Amino acid sequence: MVSDRDIYLFDLRGFLVLEGALSRDEVRDLNDGLDAMPRLEVGEWYGYVHAHTFGDRDGLNYQQIYEAGAPFERVIDHPSWFDRVRHFVGGEDSFDEHHGPLFIDENFVNFRGPGEAIGLHNGGHLGLSRCQFRYIGGKFHCNQINVLVALTDIGPGDGGTVLIPGSHKSNFEHPDFRAYSMGADGRPSAETIEGSLEVHLRAGDALLFVDCCTHGSARRVNEGERRILVNRYGPSWGNFRHGYQPSPELLARLTPRRRSIVWPQQPLERSPNRLPQPAAHFG
Repeated sequence: MVSDRDIYLFDLRGFLVLEGALSRDEVRDLNDGLDAMPRLEVGEWYGYVHAHTFGDRDGLNYQQIYEAGAPFERVIDHPSWFDRVRHFVGGEDSFDEHHGPLFIDENFVNFRGPGEAIGLHNGGHLGLSRCQFRYIGGKFHCNQINVLVALTDIGPGDGGTVLIPGSHKSNFEHPDFRAYSMGADGRPSAETIEGSLEVHLRAGDALLFVDCCTHGSARRVNEGERRILVNRYGPSWGNFRHGYQPSPELLARLTPRRRSIVWPQQPLERSPNRLPQPAAHFG
């Protein structure tokens, strides 16, 4: 159920904070699953999980994390956020147990240590179709909704996510955007840009936001490691961001609804059983 308060705040700010989205046991199971894996180097595979980085001293990503076992599969359609995501992406009226409008085009866990951060990126001024925020005809049509789940407590100094509230509707680039953006040399920590908000979360809290909201992260200065899990949802006609695809093993064990979210378009069987007829000749 999506409340009127959710709708108002999401429309106004571009994000929602969902406190206690995961239980303590769910967080523990996810962290135990990560701890059971060897720490990978960029480019390595562990089964169908791939170690990846955006190349911005932003930490290490484990892409295709829904391949890492049952605790990760359960958050594909977790009830704490699923109805909200479906409402904001749009098309929820066509959803049933086997088919629906949603697709996860990217899912990963990010590990971030001292000195690491990701620069600011996106914003309504860019007009990107993949990330857009739209409300038309009494319905939301958002092509990318991110659900970022804290797997560790994220407080001051821990490298929290930074958003500029309302920037999903901005028609203009922030005057300081380029100095703080990904790849900018010597960029300041994102939480110092005017108008920004650093979001602090307890382990199990989730941050739901439309991707065209300008976002990045503060630089982690504390010892230890920040862990987050991110599912990126969009309409079923989208495609995988990095060219990954779910494994046959994952598809075989998922529920019908989860399978439709990670692989919404099933290839049509094509078994030619008739020879093409020769073209007619007219004299």
